[in-house]
Amino acid sequence: MDIRKLQRAIVDGLEDVKAQDIRVFNTTHLTELFDRVIVASGTSNRQTKALASSVREKVKETGGEIISTEGEDIGEWVLVDCGDAIVHILQPALRQYYNLEEIWGEKPVRVKLSNTRAFAGARATEFDGEDEDEDEANEAAPAAKPARKSAPRKAPAPASKTAARKTPARKASGK
Repeated sequence: MDIRKLQRAIVDGLEDVKAQDIRVFNTTHLTELFDRVIVASGTSNRQTKALASSVREKVKETGGEIISTEGEDIGEWVLVDCGDAIVHILQPALRQYYNLEEIWGEKPVRVKLSNTRAFAGARATEFDGEDEDEDEANEAAPAAKPARKSAPRKAPAPASKTAARKTPARKASGK
């Protein structure tokens, strides 16, 4: 199966169950075992299991093969081995702790997502040259809006000592 069709099926399966922060990385320069690592987050054990199930179904629908699935019994980190692509579905705390992007993320792959973000993986300037469809390679990435500059805020003036006092001063008794 073509790697672009496989990664599209995987991303579609992840998006069907509302995966968060989907990232696709080209790993051909790191290992001969697989060509892509796809990392996504699920908010609960139930969602990570559903994401893995959705990925398996989409890959099988497109004619791909599922080698194995691991971690579904607990559901905190589910790995789906699709042969040329490995899918890691983690809960956010585990994803942050293990930081798979640091290990596999040297070459992000540009993939169109159906949600409001246009591309996963990285900015267009970090693009490794592979695109999921050649027609889409000619489309420009949406331009990032420049950050707004605001005037520096002034520190509040210190309050006077008498205004800071909450209790009234005691009067001295004249007796």
